[in-house]
Amino acid sequence: MKQNVYFISGIDTDAGKSYATGFLAREWNNAGKRTITQKLIQTGNVGHSEDIDLHRRIMGVPLTEEDRLGWTMPEIFSYPASPHLASRIDNRPIDFERIKQATQALSERYDYVLLEGAGGLMVPLTDDLLTIDYLAREKYPLIFVTSGKLGSINHTLLSFEAIQKRNIPLDTVLYNLYPDVEDPTIREDTRHYIATYIQRNFPGTKFISVPIL
Repeated sequence: MKQNVYFISGIDTDAGKSYATGFLAREWNNAGKRTITQKLIQTGNVGHSEDIDLHRRIMGVPLTEEDRLGWTMPEIFSYPASPHLASRIDNRPIDFERIKQATQALSERYDYVLLEGAGGLMVPLTDDLLTIDYLAREKYPLIFVTSGKLGSINHTLLSFEAIQKRNIPLDTVLYNLYPDVEDPTIREDTRHYIATYIQRNFPGTKFISVPIL
């Protein structure tokens, strides 16, 4: 597989990962970098991924051939829960080989693949495998989404410690400025704190502030 797959995760389910994935794909495509998105595991859907639909709307493109082939949504479970529970409820194990083959096929067709995870980094995929450990195993660089909401410094720094412990390359931190707030005091202080922390502990990591909606 080419070294062109980036994993997208965030501080929690509501960090804006799906919006960030579509946003980055649109920006990279506009810059001439042929980019496709993939959902690692979709839960709460049947037969089709609503997150892939959202990506395409943000990107301003129709569903692709790869979407119709199922390569961008290789594993879908009906119950809206973490993958380990959704898989158990649907009585079907996650086929990691199928996911890997789909990612590889996209990697060969496109310049870049943006692979969106489910929830935060510590979300369990199975009883024995966390999302972050799948990421470390596959050696994908990470694009991490955080924000300025109250509590996000704690969630972000805990995630950074887990990333460092597993030697995961942190490529980019996207700081989500959405939604706009009347009093930006916490949001601006959090942005400064996280940016300074990254500069000190992750030299070379890009820090981008943008309203992702």
